[in-house]
Amino acid sequence: MSRMKPEHMVQPEIPNSRYSIQVEHLSKQFGDFMAVDDISFNVSPGEVYGWLGPNGAGKTTTIRMLLGLLTPTKGTAHVLGYNSTTQAKVLQSQIGYMSQLFTLYNDLTARENIRFYGRTYGLSSKDLIKREAEIIEMAGLQGREKYLTANLSGGWKQRLALGCAILHQPKVLFLDEPTAGVDPISRREFWGLIYSMAKKGVTILVTTHYMDEAELCQRVGFISQGKLIALDTPDQLKYTHMRGQVLEISTSEPDKTLRALKAAQANRALPLEEVALYGSQIHVVVPSTQADSQSILDFLAAEGLPVPYIEWIAPTLEDVFISAIRG
Repeated sequence: MSRMKPEHMVQPEIPNSRYSIQVEHLSKQFGDFMAVDDISFNVSPGEVYGWLGPNGAGKTTTIRMLLGLLTPTKGTAHVLGYNSTTQAKVLQSQIGYMSQLFTLYNDLTARENIRFYGRTYGLSSKDLIKREAEIIEMAGLQGREKYLTANLSGGWKQRLALGCAILHQPKVLFLDEPTAGVDPISRREFWGLIYSMAKKGVTILVTTHYMDEAELCQRVGFISQGKLIALDTPDQLKYTHMRGQVLEISTSEPDKTLRALKAAQANRALPLEEVALYGSQIHVVVPSTQADSQSILDFLAAEGLPVPYIEWIAPTLEDVFISAIRG
C-alpha cells in the first residue's frame, strides 16, 4: 500500500469521463528493455478488471504509471479523467493502492495502523473515528483491534491492508497481487470484500497469479512481454483465444502417463500443443479432438498405460492463458 500524502487543501471537481481508467498507447522503456509496449484499454466505473501475466510481464509497471509514480515513455493514462502524469497529486486523493509487498507497520496494532493511515490521508478526527469502526467491521477485525499486526495471520493482514487502502473512500482501487501467499479460504473472503466495494461503484484493477481469482473478474487482460495480447470476459476468452481443443485423460498412473506424453510432445510423435497435470487428470491441447484422441489412445496402449476414458472438455482460463501466451 502506497504511503502517499494527498493534497486536501482544495478538492477540484472531477472531470467528466465515461471510463474510470483510460489507457491509450501506453509504453514504458528502461534502457533497452521495453517493460510496457503500446497498450490500450478502458475500465468502466464499478468494474472489477483483472490484469494477468507472468512475472516480468509489465503488470506492476502499468499500475505504477496509472498511479503517477512512473512517467510513461509514450502514450497517456487517465484515471477518473485526470492525467496520471501531469495531475498525479490531485489524483492520489481519489485512488487507493495496495501493493504486492506488505507495507503496514508490524510493531503497531491493527487499530494504530488504521489511525496512522487515516491521519496520513488527512481525515478529520470525527471522520477517522467513523471510518475506523467501518473498516474494522468490514474486515471482520472485531476483537483483533489491539493485536500487534505482526501477530495477525496472512489473511487478517491482507484485510487490514485493504482497509487502510480504502480509508479515504477512493473511487478507484489498485490491488497488486493482494492475496499472494494467503490460504484459499482467506482469498475467497477477500474477494467477497472486493465485490462488496464494486457494488458500491468502486472501480477495481487487480493483478493476480491465481486463475480462480481471474475467473471472478468481469474482464481480464492478458499481458506478456509488455504487450496486451487478449482482453475480454473470462467466458469470451475461452471461446476466442483458445488455440486447439482440450482433451482430459483419466489414468491410474498419471505420473507415468504425463512423462510419456511429454516425451511424445518433445519428439513430435503426437501433435500435442500442451501437456499438463490437473489433479489426477491430464489435460492435453490438440488440433482436433476426434482424430487426435484415437492417436493418443493408441500411443498410450503401446506404452502399456491404461486409459479408462479420454474426452473433450471446455478449456479452463489457465488453458486459454497458456495458449495465448505461447501464441
